[in-house]
Amino acid sequence: MGQDITLTASDGFQLGAYRADPATPPKVAIVVIQEIFGVNHHIRAVCDRYASHGYVAIAPSIFDRSERNFQSGYSPDEVAVARKFVAHPDWAAMLRDTQAAIDAVKAIGPIGIVGFCLGGSVAYAAATKLSGLSAAVGYYGGAIVRFADDKPKVPTMLHFGEKDTGISLTDVETIRGKRPDIEIFIYPGAQHGFSCDERASYDKTSADIAGERSLAFFAKHLTK
Repeated sequence: MGQDITLTASDGFQLGAYRADPATPPKVAIVVIQEIFGVNHHIRAVCDRYASHGYVAIAPSIFDRSERNFQSGYSPDEVAVARKFVAHPDWAAMLRDTQAAIDAVKAIGPIGIVGFCLGGSVAYAAATKLSGLSAAVGYYGGAIVRFADDKPKVPTMLHFGEKDTGISLTDVETIRGKRPDIEIFIYPGAQHGFSCDERASYDKTSADIAGERSLAFFAKHLTK
C-alpha cells in the first residue's frame, strides 16, 4: 500500500519517509511518528491502517540525521541498540523533520499527528510548537511530563499504560494537572508499548480501545 519517499527539512536536510495512500481520494492526512525502533514494520503497518481508514499517512525517519534507514525489532539486544538514539535527543532536529512531513501533505487537507513512545513525546511537542496541525495524539510519551508547561495549539489526546515502568502514574497526573484541556486515558494493566502487536507488552484490548478513541478523535477534529 505504501512507498518510500524523500522529504526535505527547512535546513535542507533530506530524510526518508514512508507514505501510505488510501484507495479513495483523501481529504485528510496523518503524520505518524516512530518509536525508538525507526520506521520499521510496525510503524509502516500503522500507516497502512490509517490509509485503510481513508487517510494519507506519512512517517518521517527522524533518526536519519544519526543513521539512515535505521529499523529495529524488539529483542533485548535490539532495544539496547535503539536506546542510543535517545541518549541525547535533538528535539529541535526531530521537530524540523516532523514539520517536513506535515508540509509534504498540507495540500491534502487537515492534518493530524500520532506518535508512539519517543514519537508520543514528539507528537506532543509538535502540537505545541509546529504549524499546520489540527489534532494530536500521543501514546506513552515519556518526555511529555517535561513539556507539560507548554500548551498545545490543537486538540490533543494522550494514552498511557497503568503498568508502564518508564512512565509513572504520578507523571501522568502531573500532566493532567497542568493540562486539564487535554484528553488523557490510562489503560488498566497495560504496559509500555501496549499498542504494538509485535512487542511482548502488546495488550490487544487496550490497543483496540485506544485505536478506536484515536480514530474518533481525528474524525472529530480533522474536518474542513
